[in-house]
Amino acid sequence: MESIKVFSPGSITNLSCGYDILGMCLESRGDEITVSKTGKKGVTIKSISGFDLTKDINENVSGIAAQSLLSKINLDHGFEIEINKGIKPGSGIGSSAASSAGTVFAINQLLNSPFSLLDLVKFSMEGEKFVSGAYHADNVAPIIFGGITLVRTIDDLDIIPLPTPEDLEVVIVRPNIEIKTADSRKVVKKKVKIEKMTQQSANLGSFVSSLYSKDYDLMSRSVIDQVVEPDRAVLIPEFEKIKMISKLSGSIAAGISGSGPSIFSLSNNRVTSNNILDKISDHYNSMDIDFDGFISKVNSGGIKIIESK
Repeated sequence: MESIKVFSPGSITNLSCGYDILGMCLESRGDEITVSKTGKKGVTIKSISGFDLTKDINENVSGIAAQSLLSKINLDHGFEIEINKGIKPGSGIGSSAASSAGTVFAINQLLNSPFSLLDLVKFSMEGEKFVSGAYHADNVAPIIFGGITLVRTIDDLDIIPLPTPEDLEVVIVRPNIEIKTADSRKVVKKKVKIEKMTQQSANLGSFVSSLYSKDYDLMSRSVIDQVVEPDRAVLIPEFEKIKMISKLSGSIAAGISGSGPSIFSLSNNRVTSNNILDKISDHYNSMDIDFDGFISKVNSGGIKIIESK
């Protein structure tokens, strides 16, 4: 192959009970990334469409992740990247992760896959570190592995794929404001009371159990954030009201997607999902708040190859 085009999907993370460790891959939104071999060593970003972002490889997450990969292999050629952004930066559904992960996945394919999925996560994390100020894999892991993942540790990287109930889907609503991940992380308290840590640990364990048992009542009782959401909620317009509307409309659970401002609502059937989206839309419209909303199944396959030549 000399060129490859991939769809790199969005993701939601934390899922309330798993700050920085839980992630879910989406089907309905993502970036399209084309990577082509070039005669010149190194990497260049040829074009970016969709949103106005820098093409400087030292300031763009795709370039940063690509350089991390290329530092681990000796090549006599390079790569050119074209990005069609389908995810708004700062939206809370893994915009930077989609670009980072999609780029290194595509390069790896052009090289006949010398790197493992864990390696690709590590390279992608360099892009995440650049935009957020901290290493985290909760967005890139589900994008690369597909489905729902748990990051056990990033020190000696350990990613655990979790089961995905077939009927599980997610409603995403994003008020049209931007919250930078680095800024959102600043409001997270550095110290947590032992009682809250204990409850959060119990919520995480029972959420994982609910995925295996497909027990949505247990899932509803588990997707609760004792630690981060109370501080981040003030950054999102009408968050508490939207969360209440979601629950009254039949949601299994609702919370902040990633660092926000997107809000996720879990459902196990499309009728309920449509009802949730309709009721939230009605409220935001009544408040004259601009927003974007969509429904997505959980994407069990992760990044997909669109074409290659």
